[in-house]
Amino acid sequence: MSVTAAPRGALLTRRLIQLYVGLALYGASSALLVRAGLGLEPWGVLHQGLAERTGLPIGVVSIVVGAVVLLLWIPLRQRPGLGTVSNVFAVGVAMDGTLALVPAPDGLVVRGALLVAGVVVNGIATGLYIAARFGPGPRDGLMTGLHRRTGRSVRLVRTLLEVAVVVTGFLLGGSLGVGTVLYALAIGPLAQLFLRLFEVGGAPAGEPAGTSVASAPDDGDGAVTDRTPGQAILPQ
Repeated sequence: MSVTAAPRGALLTRRLIQLYVGLALYGASSALLVRAGLGLEPWGVLHQGLAERTGLPIGVVSIVVGAVVLLLWIPLRQRPGLGTVSNVFAVGVAMDGTLALVPAPDGLVVRGALLVAGVVVNGIATGLYIAARFGPGPRDGLMTGLHRRTGRSVRLVRTLLEVAVVVTGFLLGGSLGVGTVLYALAIGPLAQLFLRLFEVGGAPAGEPAGTSVASAPDDGDGAVTDRTPGQAILPQ
């Protein structure tokens, strides 16, 4: 039986499983990047820097930052979905849980293997949770909300946000390195591949307004077009 022909309840169950498996894997992949110690993704640099300064576990910092970012949706008139709220908590919990289980490695080869594994698993996780269509992550929603309010292109808004996040995180003690570059180069193609693999057929009922937009980059002219998750990608 095809996905589009599946009963409504079965389709919803699949989407929920995709959402929470994806979020758990996202947190786990971020933990692997931390253990590799070769550089984190942009928001991870900020989370690590704040964790260094506050003494809080990095997963807890991720939850707090996600909640603060979600509050910024209010003046931007963004509407969160189940995936948005779940993202705030599930990623941080999974991240701290993985860090508790995975020890710091010895040797550059093992660290390099953890780095590659972290990036690949992050791509799988991104494909899973975005394709489930339960709303964008808080950071993606902030980006698209600023796009709508300012009229600037998503590409420009995303670049400015991530530069600000990386610089702030680095100044606070976050880790920049080859892993940051590898993530930036690889996450788009990887997530695009896994979005196509995990895409759920049909437009889900009750999908939050703007869900497809939040998963779609602009075409460079400031306009954001509605696309399915299998056609475009904006990682968290």
